[in-house]
Amino acid sequence: MKKDHVPAGSDVSAGAYECNNCKNQIKVPSVTSLPPCPKCKHGDWKVISGKGDAIEDPYPNRD
Repeated sequence: MKKDHVPAGSDVSAGAYECNNCKNQIKVPSVTSLPPCPKCKHGDWKVISGKGDAIEDPYPNRD
């Protein structure tokens, strides 16, 4: 199972991700930390393809 939205800084599997703010899309290789969006600097991504981030992966200061 995967999370649909992944914050910047998360280690993710290879795939495509779309910025929830400006809709810019990026592709990343496996086990890469997602950067802030290079276009608008927002830090929340939607998983377009790939496995994204594990559902069990905790985030500091998030419920």
